[in-house]
Parts: sequence; structure tokens; C-alpha cells
Amino acid sequence: MSRFLQIHPDDNVVVCLEEMKKGESITLSNGNTIEALEDIPAGHKIAIKDVPSGSDIIKYGYAIGHSTEDITIGRWVHTHDIKTNLEGILEYRYNPDTSDIEEKESRMGTRKGTFKGFVRKDGKVGIRNEIWIIPTVGCVNNIATALAKEANSLIKGSIDEVVAFTHNYGCSQTGDDQEHTRTILSDLIHHPNAGGVLVLGLGCENSNIDVLMPYIGEYDKDRVRFLVCQQSDDEMEDGISLLKELIEAASADVRQDCDLSKLIIGLKCGGSDGFSGITANPLVGRISDRIIEYGGTSILTEVPEMFGAETILMNRCKDEKTFDDTVNMINGFKEYFTKQGEPIYENPSPGNKAGGITTLEDKSLGCTQKSGDYPVMNVLEYGERTDVTGLNLLCAPGNDLCAATALASAGAQIVLFTTGRGTPFACPVPTMKIASNNRIADKKSNWIDFRAGQILEGRTFEELTDELFDKIVRTASGEKLKSEIAGFHDMAIWKRGVTL
Repeated sequence: MSRFLQIHPDDNVVVCLEEMKKGESITLSNGNTIEALEDIPAGHKIAIKDVPSGSDIIKYGYAIGHSTEDITIGRWVHTHDIKTNLEGILEYRYNPDTSDIEEKESRMGTRKGTFKGFVRKDGKVGIRNEIWIIPTVGCVNNIATALAKEANSLIKGSIDEVVAFTHNYGCSQTGDDQEHTRTILSDLIHHPNAGGVLVLGLGCENSNIDVLMPYIGEYDKDRVRFLVCQQSDDEMEDGISLLKELIEAASADVRQDCDLSKLIIGLKCGGSDGFSGITANPLVGRISDRIIEYGGTSILTEVPEMFGAETILMNRCKDEKTFDDTVNMINGFKEYFTKQGEPIYENPSPGNKAGGITTLEDKSLGCTQKSGDYPVMNVLEYGERTDVTGLNLLCAPGNDLCAATALASAGAQIVLFTTGRGTPFACPVPTMKIASNNRIADKKSNWIDFRAGQILEGRTFEELTDELFDKIVRTASGEKLKSEIAGFHDMAIWKRGVTL
């Protein structure tokens, strides 16, 4: 196995695949030998050309920032000698490769295949048959948790689990902040992974059940029940009674063959490292392309982690309207930062930097590879549910729990979550952890579902794409992921406004 990777021929840095000690050397494909002038951690960058102060550092074939001092061949290139090139809100021009977009669109939906899912009355397909308890307000979180604990002893038939999705919102909110909470809650009430839903309210909250009803709209009355705790003499007794009705209705549901065009996958990364952009993220990008070839849908979010790579996505937009929507999403998110008095480019995180990611451009160029190569077909507002097949962009923050919950609320039945540092969390839908390196896969085998780090050991993307796709189909057909086995379920709503 090589000790380094040069991602693009124009790059003036390479990524160390293992730790390099001072004095050790590597030999490039052109025959040049590079000696490390200092210790360089695995996943970090070493200069293979002299870079004068103020000149661009090139990785992935793009500038990831500029040098803040003269960097000589063999130097460690990281946060101590690079600064981002990004600043302010930009103007963009639509420069599509029209022939490539047309060719890719012609291949969408050309593959045929099935998985075993639960078909709902509205035609949507769930990959789980769970009973969900959705609190309208944080005040009833403990009641929701207690109901779920008791009701899990009552499940039968095809029901997987009873889950309470607690959160801290639903009251003391104003304006758009409150609207977003109501939208996310109503999205989850309609999610096809839920065979039944108990909506649990307190009664006096801003987003009480009566207020929430217009957001919910039409719903399956056989599969959704409502309980207002302040109107109940014994909310536990009444809650269990309603859950028994939901369990009875959903327990007879059976998996059946469903077209893979019904599958919607969410694309997310967290705890990224220097290997994420060269193993796990491009692997997931190939999965996104394949799902789309089956007529399915993928959703990419984490808008702040598109900054610096956004023009790549913009030029893949299917038409000028979609391009304009993408520009509005990017610049609108930048304005969100500036209105809060925060720097737009305060990223990456300490864990990212420790893993070898230096600037936001470095992070974004790796992050956006999860989107694959197919055209951008649609742009979603936060809380909006997709009805467009193909690649969708979703407005949501980079925060793992907020973004993954947004993917679920947009309709994703499963989230593919790449990581180089590891994380145990799971969102409202099955959350598949894909490790960018084998060290974290070995260390946290109780968290990690798939090892993309095998690419560093000589496995091909083609081999691993087939293996990962097969695992996704098995998961969609009922195979449990590590976080599900552990009983982990998380939900987080994006808090954007004043708390009263």
C-alpha cells in the first residue's frame, strides 16, 4: 500500500496515508523524492512543491486556501500555515455542462430492482414498522419516554419498536422559529417508517395539537392518535390505551416487494477527517448515483459545508431556476450567520482539524463528494418534504443531529452517515455509520456499520459500491444497524429564533 495519495495531478500537497516521521521520504509518480521535514500525522498534508507566502494550496484540483508563509517541499501543511480564501457573500454565474447533464438525466431510472418495504396508504414506503410518539412540546418529554418504555412490552407482529422522539421546543418560540418546529413535527407524523403515531400534547403550549392540525393536514386516521395531557385524568392510562390501538393496527403489516425508485437516502457526514474526502464520501457519492439510476432519490444537506465547493453543485443544476434556488440557499445561509454577528467561515471543528482537515474549502470539497455526479434536480427549504426524484439539496445546518433530523423530515427513510472520528448517535430513521478509516472502524466496531477505509488497503470503489449498495438494500428490507441494535434514537430541531 502506498504511504500517500495525490488526489489530483495539479495538487501541490499529498495526503499521508500513515504517519510520517521527520526524515522519512516518499517517491512521487514523476520520480521525485520528498523528505518529511517534520513529523506529519496520518490524514494530514505534506507539500510536494514550494509554495510562496500568499499562494494557493491546491487539493482535489481546487484551492483550499492560501499559505500564510513560505512553505518548502516536505513541510507539514495545516492550520499553522494556511488561511481560507473565503469571505463574504458572492455573486455566481451558471456555467453548466449541458451535454453532461442531459446524458446523466437520460440514465436516471434505467436500472430495475426491489427491496422489501411497508407500503402505506399514501403510496409511500417505509423501511421500518415502528410506533412513534411525537411530543408537541418538551414539557411532556418524560411522559412520552415512559409511555414508550411501557408500550415496548406490548409490541407484536411486524412492529419493530415503540420510540419517543423527545425535543425541547413547541413553546416560547416566535415567528419562523415556531413555524419550523410545527413543520418538522408534522413531517415526522407523516413519515412512512412509522406504522402508527401518537401525537402527545400538553394543552397550553404555542404549538398545541389544535394549532398543529393545519400543518398535519390529511392523515391516516387508522394510524394517528392524539392525546392532550391536561385534558386527561390519567395520561399514562389513556396513552397506553391509544398505543394499543396503534399496535393492533400496525402489527399485521407485512413487507412486500417495492421498487427501488421508492427509496430516499439522506447524505450526511460528521466527525470528518483527512480520509473522509478520499474514501467514505466519494463512496457514498457513487451510492447516490446508483440510487438515482434506480429511479430513487438522494438528499444532500449541511449548507455551511458546501461553502467553498458550492459552484461545483451550482453548475450541476438541471436548469437556471434550480441554480437560482441553490444560490439563494447558499447566500441566505451566509446572511443567517451575519445577522447573528457570527463569522461565515468559522469551520472546520477541532476534531476535523485533528483528523487533517485544514480549511472550510478543504472540508467542503470532501463533503460535497457525497452528492456523486448526477444533476441537482431540486432545492428544499428546511422542513420541506421532497416530491422530486434524483439529487435534492436541503437547507439545514451542519450540526449532525439537526441536519440528520432534517433529512428524515424531508422524507429520507435511511441516512448514510460518513465519519472519520466516530459517533454513536442516530436520527429518527436508521442511520448507517460508514467509517473513512479502518482505525476507527476497529476501535468503535459497536458504532460502525461499514468500512470505507478498505479503499486505503487496495479495495476498489467498484467493489465497495456493490457491497455497500447490497447492505443498504438489506437494511431497507429489515436488517438492523448498529445504532438500532443499541436502541439509539435522536431528534433535534434547528433553533433559529428568540426564546420567550
